[in-house]
Amino acid sequence: MPSAEESPHRELGPPVPGEGEDGLYSQSWFPVCLSDELTAGSVVGADFLGGRVVAFRAAGGGEARVLSAYCVHLGADLSVGEVVGDRLRCRFHRWEYDGAGMCAVTGIGDPVPPGARLFRFPARERHGIVWAFNGERPTFDVPDLPYPQDELVFRHSVLDEAPFDPWLVTAQTLDLQHFGLQHEFTMEEDPKDAVSATDHSMGYPLRVSEPDGSRLDLRVDIHGTNIFWQTGTLDGRWFFWITALCPVRPGASRPVFVLGARREDGEEPPATEAFLDRAMELMMGMFADDAPVLTTIRFRPGMLTRSDDTLARFLEYVRRYPRANPARDFLT
Repeated sequence: MPSAEESPHRELGPPVPGEGEDGLYSQSWFPVCLSDELTAGSVVGADFLGGRVVAFRAAGGGEARVLSAYCVHLGADLSVGEVVGDRLRCRFHRWEYDGAGMCAVTGIGDPVPPGARLFRFPARERHGIVWAFNGERPTFDVPDLPYPQDELVFRHSVLDEAPFDPWLVTAQTLDLQHFGLQHEFTMEEDPKDAVSATDHSMGYPLRVSEPDGSRLDLRVDIHGTNIFWQTGTLDGRWFFWITALCPVRPGASRPVFVLGARREDGEEPPATEAFLDRAMELMMGMFADDAPVLTTIRFRPGMLTRSDDTLARFLEYVRRYPRANPARDFLT
């Protein structure tokens, strides 16, 4: 019988902090809702960073605003309220908030208490998504596409909550082994030496062939810890794919997918849609390949090898990535 000193044990590397650990979340841009959901004069509620937010648009249209969801009076959820002019009104006692989150009036005309405000998140509308930044000021911007929006055809999909943190999905991009092993792609060249990084992104060029002979020539990047950003060509035709994941609470994410292509001169709409169908099948097929692993894994870096060098680099990037939650007192 082996002694206690001889008992086997699992070798473990440094853990990767989970979203919501110590109440903190990555400081990144997160998808709140689709732009199409937020018509003029509407309000949309969404679970967000362990709490809840609302997005609303003034009755006359204009910019999307993202605020903490709970009225500072008694905590009513403002997503069941209404937009009155350019303000958001609580259904319970009719306190009204402007686009900056400041309480403008109380329902019965009492003076507004000093400091009566919601948390206002920096917000952007890009690529058909309303984004909110986890912080008081953004440290980077939502990336742009190389063509004007009116030249592009978009498709959007929002999935139900999934049982993993966003970085667990984006880590697959830097796990170079899994392209050949999991997805059976043939890599035309090893991108390991071409990986570039900033304080808020990592990525590389990727050239692979599918089992059916189709060729992908791509640039893939992770922005923040939660945005998979891919542009490039499928058999010579340009397209893009975005997977944006929002941590709704620790261990749970809401994935949003955006697929698009540029309209080609003289192309009939059915031909454009046929190309998008093909690109969608490819990208969702990759996600389906990964899903059985991602929904069951208990991720903890262990005995890595030299083939894991790029993945190890990304995990260290996630460990060091800025985390905060300045809205914590307002969200729950």
